[in-house]
Amino acid sequence: MTDEPGQRIDKWLKVARLFKTRTQATEACESRRIKVNGDTAKPSKHIKPGDVLTLRRSDGRYLDITVLGLSEKSLSKEMARKLLKIETPEIDEQTKELMALFDQAMKAARITQKGRPTKKQRRDLEKFKGTWR
Repeated sequence: MTDEPGQRIDKWLKVARLFKTRTQATEACESRRIKVNGDTAKPSKHIKPGDVLTLRRSDGRYLDITVLGLSEKSLSKEMARKLLKIETPEIDEQTKELMALFDQAMKAARITQKGRPTKKQRRDLEKFKGTWR
């Protein structure tokens, strides 16, 4: 066991109610969605008051979170909010337009398919992949 001061980031993210479970917090760290003071954080990274976390949300936006306190136990929502300070970076109009355009392009590019492919669709796919005779 390490004698580092502070608290594991995955435990703190769960206690601060940024994630519902510690497993979700661990997965977020492992998928590189969380940085501590600009460095990618592993779930076992220890944090202390004053550290700045950068969290990438699923919609692509970022949150800057300042750690104000630590707690080993789960807290009520009101008490958990006292452990952190959330700062959302401002996004300029051009970036908002680009994000909206990107979202539209991603929605248009999605292929909606119900169930298994038909024989023709399967042959077309195999032909495209180059595995068809």
